[in-house]
This record gives sequence, C-alpha cells and structure tokens, in this order.
Amino acid sequence: MTTDTPARLLQLLSLLQTPREWPGRELADRLGVSRRTVRRDIDRLRELGYPVQATKGADGGYRLVAGKAMPPLVLDDEEAVAIAVGLRAGAGHAVEGVDEASVRALAKLEQVLPGRLRHRVATLQAATTPLTSGDGASIAPETLTVMASTIAGRERLRFAYRAKDGTPSRRLTEPYRLVSTGLRWYLVAYDLGRDDWRTFRVDRVAEPLATGARFTPRELPTGSAAEYLRQSMDRGQGRETYTFEATFATSAESVAARVPPWVGTPEPLGENECRLIGVTSVPVEWLAVRLVMADCDFTVHRPAELVAYIGDLGARLTRAAGGRGGHERSVGAGR
Repeated sequence: MTTDTPARLLQLLSLLQTPREWPGRELADRLGVSRRTVRRDIDRLRELGYPVQATKGADGGYRLVAGKAMPPLVLDDEEAVAIAVGLRAGAGHAVEGVDEASVRALAKLEQVLPGRLRHRVATLQAATTPLTSGDGASIAPETLTVMASTIAGRERLRFAYRAKDGTPSRRLTEPYRLVSTGLRWYLVAYDLGRDDWRTFRVDRVAEPLATGARFTPRELPTGSAAEYLRQSMDRGQGRETYTFEATFATSAESVAARVPPWVGTPEPLGENECRLIGVTSVPVEWLAVRLVMADCDFTVHRPAELVAYIGDLGARLTRAAGGRGGHERSVGAGR
C-alpha cells in the first residue's frame, strides 16, 4: 500500500498515461487503497491541471484525455531514454524539422535525467552511426542544449569559435535564436565584442559556457531570426536577391507547416487559398523544389525566371510519369 500521497499521485498519473481506460476497482487494487481514495486522488490531479475523464456506472473508469494545456508528464526509465536518444540524434545532425523547440525539450529532459540514464543515453548514441551528408557539420547535442538554455534564460553565452578560414576567436554574446536550415544549425546572437549582430555556425562552436549574466533582449534588425540568417548568408556569398510570388490552393497553415521558414510566411486569401511573397537569393531551381514541397496545387506569378523553370519542371515531371496526367496534382506557372 502506498501511504505517501505525493508518491501515490505520481504512481496514479503514470498508470493513467497509458492509453486505456482504468476501472476504479483496478486502480484501487494497483495502488493498495480504497476506491474512495482513488476518487479523491483523481480530484487532486484535476486541480493540478490533468484532464482526467470519468465514465459513470457501477464500475466506472478513468482515462487521461487531451486538454487545453500541456501538463507535466511522468516517464519511466525506458521512455525517458528513448526520447533523449531520439532528440540527441536529431539535434546532432541538423535534421530538418528538429527545430529550437526540440532542442529546448532535450535541454529540459537532460537536466533532470538521473546519472544511470545519462550513461545509457550516451552508450546508445555512441553505438549508432547515422547516415549523414558527410559534410562534417555534425555537432554535439550538448552544445545545442547549452545554447537553448541561455536563449530561454536570457543569459549571456561565451564560446570559442573557428571562422571559415580556420581563424580562432573567443566570443561573448547575447544569444537570440537557434535556426536550422535542414543541413546545419546556426546561432543568431548579438556579439558584444563586435558590438553588432552576428550569425555563427554551431558546428564551428566549441566550449560553450553559460556565464550566468542576464540581459535584456535587443531588437533584431529584421523581422525574424530566419530572415536575418538568410540576409547574412546572401551578403557573405555576394548573391543578388529577387522577389517571388506564388499562390497555393490550400490554407496558409498547411503551407507554413511544409515550407521552410526562410522561404517566407504565407498570407491567407481564403479558407483554402493563400499567397506567399518573399525575397531570396537562392537559385530558382532550389526555390522551385521548396515550393513543390507544399504538396498542393500552386501557381507562380514572378519572377519570370522562376515561372519558366516551373513550367519546364512540370513538363519534365509529366514525361517522367510516362506522360500521364489524369487526376495527379500539378504545378502551375503564370504571369
């Protein structure tokens, strides 16, 4: 019998997080308490924000359902290790879709992992070899978690940095955001030594240290960290920018979920239509592929080079499919 109320609540919560309905009698047997105590404990969980649903009847049951907010989870050892390994693998190899939120989750999880579980996570990761692009951009997940924690805590970050030509330096920064391009991670931060905003390739960072010194975030020169990174990369490569425009036959939310942030933010035109206008310097071939990733009918309006390339791409895709049109979705090019 579990007499300690906090411990019993945690045990009850762990049972309820299993996706099934638990009869009150079975919960009482598992916890070694009366069904009346189970009902009181269920009420306590509800007061803490856990949405526990009860079914009526002589042998009514309980189950945890989705609520309006995300309450704390209780994970067993195997679950905690599995999540940590998955997040570390994604973070360490800049997998597209594993963004700053995932890194923050990893930072929180690793902060509370017991030592025995940390060892298991490290052992599992060391025993696996991911298939990567081989460009040398692999990074230590610990580097990302330190950066994410300083961003969340508005804490100055010190680190060693190696420039493109190999020149070493020490940097003291006010970290703003982490940005993933799908191939690499970048840190957007205010460099106190240069008295200006800078972007840093995270795979060139070493010895990241949270200094403990708090700061008030500065206003970024551009609307978002992704946009600032894009402009910084354009300046560094001396590429000319151009404006593009496309409309999609789906909602703005759907396009935003499938198209990388650096491409732009879609503007809703209706329930199932939106427009995307952006400024970029990436080759039109690359942009065309990114637009196709929206996975819906769309029409490109400008520039002329992109319109022409989309037309050629559509023709090639049709030929690749044996000339079949039918009901397949298509891309469009229009002025």
